[in-house]
Amino acid sequence: MLKRSFEARGLAIAENQPFDEDGVAFEIDGFDPARRVGYEYVTEEAGDSWDVDERVIAALEDRRQKGELFVLILHETDARDEAAIEARATAFLDEVLKPKAKKSAAKKPAAKKPAAKKPAAKKPAARKKK
Repeated sequence: MLKRSFEARGLAIAENQPFDEDGVAFEIDGFDPARRVGYEYVTEEAGDSWDVDERVIAALEDRRQKGELFVLILHETDARDEAAIEARATAFLDEVLKPKAKKSAAKKPAAKKPAAKKPAAKKPAARKKK
């Protein structure tokens, strides 16, 4: 279900891939290496807690804060039913895939046109003396 959710948002998810970067190593449940977005569903049955421990989770969160890597970590105790998993996945994807605001060039105020010069009043022509 997580794979479907992520792929529906345009991610190319490879499942059960070895992940080993900067001292963080585990088998990630789903990951799009090009977009650097993935997920890990931690269950006791799969034995995930021995390699996705608090240290790994903290390191992943640190990299997320830096904008380098985005991995949704779900624990089976946090999200047991499909609705809860879907809600968490949607919130995560909404956050990490939101369009980045483009930096717009600072708008310069429109240049003011110089005021039109008023025609100078004509001086009466001096009369010639005869």
